[in-house]
Amino acid sequence: MKAAVLEKANSPLIIKEINIPKLQLGQVLVKIAFSGICHSQLMEVQGKRGVDNYLPHLLGHEGSGIVTDIGENVKKVKVGDKVILGWIKSSGQDVGSTKYTDLSGKVVNAGAVTTFSEFSVVSENRCTIIPDGVPMDIAVLFGCAVLTGAGIVTNSVKPAPGSKIAIFGLGGIGLSALMAASLYNCSMVVAIDVKDEKLELAKQLGATHTINSLKFDPVKSIDELTKGEMLDYSIESAGLIQTIEQAFNSIKRKGGLCIFASHPQNGEKISIDPYELICGKNIKGTWGGMCNPDVDIPKFAKLYRDGKLPLEKLITKRYSLTYINEAFSDLEKGIVFRPLIDFGI
Repeated sequence: MKAAVLEKANSPLIIKEINIPKLQLGQVLVKIAFSGICHSQLMEVQGKRGVDNYLPHLLGHEGSGIVTDIGENVKKVKVGDKVILGWIKSSGQDVGSTKYTDLSGKVVNAGAVTTFSEFSVVSENRCTIIPDGVPMDIAVLFGCAVLTGAGIVTNSVKPAPGSKIAIFGLGGIGLSALMAASLYNCSMVVAIDVKDEKLELAKQLGATHTINSLKFDPVKSIDELTKGEMLDYSIESAGLIQTIEQAFNSIKRKGGLCIFASHPQNGEKISIDPYELICGKNIKGTWGGMCNPDVDIPKFAKLYRDGKLPLEKLITKRYSLTYINEAFSDLEKGIVFRPLIDFGI
């Protein structure tokens, strides 16, 4: 099969032929239909997540496809099932990593789920059957973006009626969070990004206010919008030290909550005033929106089918595997929301 392999950090992925290994206990072979790309994968390609001890290796942690074979003891899926692949663990066997080889016999490492290849050997617990009424391209988004972004809102924030909330960073996770926030009766939903095109989409998806943080200081703007009251909640998904700090500085004392879904470059540290913590501000990270794919994917799929999560608006451009490096470049430049690799099946 063809696969995009990371052979050297901060270098383009290499498209090459690799061998599909024999399935082990608890593994599933999936023919990939679509794969998403997120900033986490971009950082890994750029070598910004620390020392990489597993090169060369495969990448990709959200996708959709069709089960073509199953290993021993796999009960969750069967051959022919259409599945969502994601990094968040669900029910089923947790097998962990696998090893491929290229045509010269060199080992190519892979984690429990990868999606930048025509086929993928994945752990059973990284598979979830696609709910009825969800097309394969939309299903990709349930592997990471929707669970993390919408999950923050529905599982952690649960905004009360009249709440004021802001989303910093309008990639796949941020836009998913925005869609979910618009389902609650918030009095203010503020969208912050550096791209006017994303801010225009945010208005369509329920944002009551937008701020281009290249043109305006978002903390100062939020102070003015709220007449000094600041926000009840802020969600950060831009992946920058500065935006995490801004999100924290935008919430109110006595109960304000900042949740960040991103992880900046390895070794970087955020700086916050500890006095603000004892004044009642709260900050925490989230692990995949605190989602259980077996429970939350059907829940979000129903919202999609009901027209309440217009996820198709996140998909602005598709690429073949050959052009995966272009997709990464476009993501880095912020000119796509959630690039999709289309394997044409």
